Amino acid sequence: MNGLDERGRALGNHGAAGRPAPAGTPPVAPLGVPSGADPVKALMLRHRELCERAVDALEIAAGLEAHGVTDRTAARFRHRDVFSLAEEMYARAARADEDEVPAGPPAAAGPPPARWALRALLPGALCAGTVAALRWTTGEARLVVGVLGLVAVAGGVRLALGRGPLSSEGRSVPGPHDWRTPPGARAWAYLLVGYALMGDGLLHAGLVGGPDDLPGGRYGDWPVTLTPLLALGLSCAPAVWSAHLFRAGVGRKLAGSRGLEEFAATARPLLLGVVAVHLAAVSGLSALCAVLLDEHSTPAATAALGALLLIARLLTVHGFTHAPAVVLRAAGWTEVASVCLVFAGRLPGCDVLAGPVETVVSVWGEHAVPLLACGAGALVLLVHACRRLALASAHAPAGPRPPSDR
Repeated sequence: MNGLDERGRALGNHGAAGRPAPAGTPPVAPLGVPSGADPVKALMLRHRELCERAVDALEIAAGLEAHGVTDRTAARFRHRDVFSLAEEMYARAARADEDEVPAGPPAAAGPPPARWALRALLPGALCAGTVAALRWTTGEARLVVGVLGLVAVAGGVRLALGRGPLSSEGRSVPGPHDWRTPPGARAWAYLLVGYALMGDGLLHAGLVGGPDDLPGGRYGDWPVTLTPLLALGLSCAPAVWSAHLFRAGVGRKLAGSRGLEEFAATARPLLLGVVAVHLAAVSGLSALCAVLLDEHSTPAATAALGALLLIARLLTVHGFTHAPAVVLRAAGWTEVASVCLVFAGRLPGCDVLAGPVETVVSVWGEHAVPLLACGAGALVLLVHACRRLALASAHAPAGPRPPSDR
């Protein structure tokens, strides 16, 4: 870590986070002085809060990596890697006796796996109920049922993501860094799902005629396709279990790894495997729902959207909120702009505006627009996730702020 020697010279007068050290703390020699110097003690003083708060050596290792300490830096402290350095710091950390800790209410236990597993089934159940109600109703009652059903599904999704592996609960840290989903990212995610619901129909209407030529369908005057919505709702359960497998697998890899590079080399294949499993699950559910609802739908486009949402959520719950928000916004603008350009091309003298979209649709069909937008976004986020989620600090339970993903 560049500048570590210079910062170490000030540790005799300052503790962690730049606060004055407690009275009686002996001065610490510069890290570059070999005789009588204790570089590990100097590092412990700099990260005093982390050492006192850590419940195991792995949390210290994650915190050190978050602050820029690498295996090469650990070698300067006469350790082969960050993990062995963290083990010494954990063993030497001064902690108050348990008898001196004031008694307080026991920490609330997290919900058992069965509870969040049942929550994950809620969006799919609400989607299935809404689709069934739409088939049984007509006229204005169908519109009311559709609106209430969408509100219920949105509430079910938020409830399913409020607990379990895809929840950001317990991840908040003080300071400017926010582990929660940005409101704008959530809005763009809903817009992408809305496009999957009726975007292809609107695009087709703009290409064949205009606003007066909306094809309508069995659910009303708007070209609604319920297969993607039902498939995405049912895929919430596979997404939660995929995230659970990723978290459990990463925990085992982190416990068994002896270096940051070794951990990264084992975490990336695990992430790719989890995303592949989810892609297969969404594709299968989309094909099954298309048969049950007797609708024409492309599983690839729905699978691309499902993968995009899953990777964005994984990054968000691990503290990397900037990149998912940017990619979701870009994918949403791409889909919205495609529809707007097609309808703008119906104006006199504006045919050139719809040219690019017409070319893409003529070659690959209406489903090419969401497939390209969501597929490209998912690929970008997957590359970003392979870098960020392969960091040990990304899996720290709380406390150290992860490195910026900007």
